[in-house]
Amino acid sequence: MSKRLKGFLSTCISVCLTLFGLSVVTFFIGRVMPTDPVLAAVGDNAPQAVVERVRHEMGLDQPLWMQFLHYLNQVFHGDLGRSALTTNPVTTDIARFFPATLELATAAIIIAAVIGIPLGVWAATRQGSWIDQTIRVVCLAGHSLPVFMLALLSLLIFYSVLGIAPGPGRQDIIYQDMIPQVTGLLTVDTLLAGDIDAFRDALAHMVQPVLILAYFSMAYITRMTRTFMLNALSGEYIITARAKGLSAQTVIWKHAFPTVGVQLITVLALTYAGLLEGAVVTENVFSWPGLGQYLTMSLMNADMNPVIGSTLLIGAIYVMLNLFADLLYRLLDPRVK
Repeated sequence: MSKRLKGFLSTCISVCLTLFGLSVVTFFIGRVMPTDPVLAAVGDNAPQAVVERVRHEMGLDQPLWMQFLHYLNQVFHGDLGRSALTTNPVTTDIARFFPATLELATAAIIIAAVIGIPLGVWAATRQGSWIDQTIRVVCLAGHSLPVFMLALLSLLIFYSVLGIAPGPGRQDIIYQDMIPQVTGLLTVDTLLAGDIDAFRDALAHMVQPVLILAYFSMAYITRMTRTFMLNALSGEYIITARAKGLSAQTVIWKHAFPTVGVQLITVLALTYAGLLEGAVVTENVFSWPGLGQYLTMSLMNADMNPVIGSTLLIGAIYVMLNLFADLLYRLLDPRVK
């Protein structure tokens, strides 16, 4: 058996075991929560006969191991149950809410990477200078300040006081339900519909939450890039390159930076996954109808099927992004087998 085939089989086995582990964790999360899913579905005042009937229909009167096997069978068939809050299948709700979160997270990670990586490189090449110290303070503030505080301050200053930003929500009321849903990404759908005014409105509503998430992510990306570059710039091959008389830009971008590319892939992948699952607070402050707000509403109403389904989706995203990062390693670093 070739090494490539062995590596592929090993990766597939690891992914399957990880997804199985996620299924186990999410199943038991739903069972240890101090809520009764039957009462959440029928209400506290339902007759006992109705409660018992619904409990039997949901399979909660069976032994725990049988419930787990039934749950696995449902997951493998793409069935995450039905939401008691919306009465829709959880997969339908996730397909409706997740694109809004994806739109926020994608825009934020692009901005964070475009700004954070050059800032980290700049700080590393100016180690100890006022530029380096300023960048480190800005990044420290991004890590230290709570996201909800930045979101509330942003709404207070730019929406309430200055009036230069739109209010909470994803779109003004005059544009709601006017754009055909094609991708679920509002900025893309408005362009596909050819409605420039709706596109500008959607883009304006994105600015505040995207910039807050981007600032939070940029702080981490900048700090990690600076650390990686400091290690790279202290290497002997960099000393040799400088001794040969190469320009500073050539040494930095053609010799030092490519060596940290693999490490940055991991940072960007995990940061992106963190944005997809960590936008809960931001979405609630800005009334952004994404997965985070859906998850929060489900938790507050003891609706466990959406909570379990969303948790499983987020865990699967982490696994897939890590797998994607591993595949990119082979393209950027031929030494990785």
